Amino acid sequence: MLRIAIPNKGSLSEPASAMLAEAGYRQRAQVKDLVVVDEANGVEFFFLRPRDIAVYVGSGRLDVGITGRDLLLDSGAAAEEIMPLGFARSTFHFAGTPGVAASVHDLEGMRIATSFSGLVAKHLADKGVTPAAIVHLDGAVETSLRLGVAEVIADVVETGSTLAALGLKIIGSPIMTSEAIVIRPVGAQPAHEAEQRFLHRLKGVLIARKYVLMDYDIRNEHVDHAISLTPGLESPTISPLHRHGWTAVRSMVPADQAQTIMDELESAGARAILITQIHGCRT
Repeated sequence: MLRIAIPNKGSLSEPASAMLAEAGYRQRAQVKDLVVVDEANGVEFFFLRPRDIAVYVGSGRLDVGITGRDLLLDSGAAAEEIMPLGFARSTFHFAGTPGVAASVHDLEGMRIATSFSGLVAKHLADKGVTPAAIVHLDGAVETSLRLGVAEVIADVVETGSTLAALGLKIIGSPIMTSEAIVIRPVGAQPAHEAEQRFLHRLKGVLIARKYVLMDYDIRNEHVDHAISLTPGLESPTISPLHRHGWTAVRSMVPADQAQTIMDELESAGARAILITQIHGCRT
């Protein structure tokens, strides 16, 4: 049975469970459930602290897991990313009071507070910067500046306005960008047919979320132009209509471009343009 680690709380937890439910997997009925066995799909889910998932997967005790790229890199575990999942995106920056530093190289000899000490230590080492100390805190790292525990922080930055409200400014370029990812032990090959199926299902959910199905009718002489606007994943479906001189076209189009494509098709003479949500997909 395939053993999969899932975040039990935090910003990763609900989106991960929602994606797995869309992929057809059984999920926990109550928050206190720590293990869920999905016999029908040959999977056993373990709900763990997000920070621990990379360690468990890297040890080989679990086959795959869903965690954050930041948490994987911070852990130093022997696990590797195999698929990005597109949610829980975040950006990590150094920040401090105005004038304290302009770039990462100005952090030489400074005290830096962060919840991601492993990640920050590696980033600074790669840049050839040696801090006076990296102070590990589990949360509210901004307070460390006010209390004099550190001179600079390294943390998730969602908006510059949030920092401005705290009287802080971003220092230099981002440390990294993160999102939810699927991981497995370094160098491991899929141990189960269920693992390949798991990855294919998640990929299908990502495609279904990204695309919509578009149907429209177009005069035969305009078909080539129309399908240049809607090429689909592989090729659109073309069917002759009972109405002489007209063709029906069905194609998958990016959801975030759907309205613009509808405008262009309408200008090209298309009629009866319809959009349908996709609830599942395999390529």
